[in-house]
Amino acid sequence: MSPVVVVPLGAWEQHGNHLPPATDTLIITAVAAAAAATVPGVVLAPTIPVTASDEHRGFDSTLSIGTEAFASSVVAIARSATWAAGVLFVNGHGGNADGLAIAHEAMDHEGLRHDIWSLPAYEGADAHAGRTETSVMLHLHPGLVDMTRAATGNTAPLHEIIGTMRTGGVKAVSPTGVLGDATAATASHGRSVFGMWVTSLSQRLTKVSSEWTDRA
Repeated sequence: MSPVVVVPLGAWEQHGNHLPPATDTLIITAVAAAAAATVPGVVLAPTIPVTASDEHRGFDSTLSIGTEAFASSVVAIARSATWAAGVLFVNGHGGNADGLAIAHEAMDHEGLRHDIWSLPAYEGADAHAGRTETSVMLHLHPGLVDMTRAATGNTAPLHEIIGTMRTGGVKAVSPTGVLGDATAATASHGRSVFGMWVTSLSQRLTKVSSEWTDRA
């Protein structure tokens, strides 16, 4: 029986002064590994650590391949996985959304069996390097978090600042790079959020695994 392949998509970008640039990569790797362990017949691929982070230009510790190159890479990975029942791309970085939309259209056009799952939001979540991500990192990798440097950044809802971010990047709305309140982070909140994300991904993985193997 052909396996389902899970490809985690991270990022390497500035996360305030208190989190490492690999934050998105570390989080999505852990979520993908925990979910993949719950579903038989899954192949967990290495996490792609540098993706589309152009919105973080101007900050140190940011690397990006841009939206077009990222989209092309996703499609190329799906093309190469003809031996698999399908590929589930597991996304841990909001800046990848445009590239994934482009890739999804191309993969549909080429008839490449795939699905895309991104970390789900929840009531009270913030966007970048705030309470949400800092809490999850305190749960997963507390030694990599420096809470003495945590700060409250721009706490406006994302829909109110996304237009400015698209033209001027994150730096235009937050000099520290924080979108949310990192000072409110706790490991216990991170544990709850991580568990919710793993459950959501496990459910999606179970669904596509059943559908794709039935059609294989």
